[in-house]
Amino acid sequence: MTAILQTQIPYNPLASQRLPGIKPLPVADWLRSDDAFGDQMAERERLLDTARDKVLMLDEGGRPAAEELLERVLAHLYPGAEDQVQRPDGVTVRIDWQDPLGTLGRITQQDFCILEKPEGAAEHVLTGAVLCFPASWTLSEKFMRPLIAIHVPVDSYDANIAARVQRLFDGVQVDRPLWRFNALWYHDPMLHQPRSADAPREQPRSEEAGFMRSETQSILRLPRTRAVVFSIHTFVLSRADVLRQWQQDEQDIETV
Repeated sequence: MTAILQTQIPYNPLASQRLPGIKPLPVADWLRSDDAFGDQMAERERLLDTARDKVLMLDEGGRPAAEELLERVLAHLYPGAEDQVQRPDGVTVRIDWQDPLGTLGRITQQDFCILEKPEGAAEHVLTGAVLCFPASWTLSEKFMRPLIAIHVPVDSYDANIAARVQRLFDGVQVDRPLWRFNALWYHDPMLHQPRSADAPREQPRSEEAGFMRSETQSILRLPRTRAVVFSIHTFVLSRADVLRQWQQDEQDIETV
């Protein structure tokens, strides 16, 4: 399968940041498209058609939040849409309210995870997701699990980081989303890369890897259900494009 690559990214993925690296996000910037939109959407549709049970899961208790999320995304990207939307690549998609996450997977470039905090619980739980582009994790292993279990086996996700992330999920306010990014070097540029938590993990040396994979991750509070939405916009760039953009950014800073 041909690699689907962006040629640029709206931030410097090589910039160092302290975990969890959270920043305020203007609501207008919550969902964006980029130069790989058409190709990524075609891959999302292929996965939803051929591997739906692997890339989409929804607990019935999470359905109200999934429906509210679809309402929010339609209002944000396709205001006034009723029965169908026309994507930026010209493809028309029918809005199916019986399949809110499936519809979301076909109309936006982002993956979505819905996390809800049961009454009396200490952590948010993953009650639904459309995850076409997992980066070395498997949805079936994380579905209906709390935040700490979701982040196994991330070495940097220690008790201190776990407590800080839970506070962010507890405290994020309606219409005041937050965002962060990660960035890792990969040998394999494929977007759909599920991996079991127990499977060995490739750790390529940065100077040898040919691709940079970076996720723009945001958290947003839904006003009605109070669920927290974790959205993921995946960028995969060639090493040459990453370094070219970084060098241009450095030159721009020097000329200011």
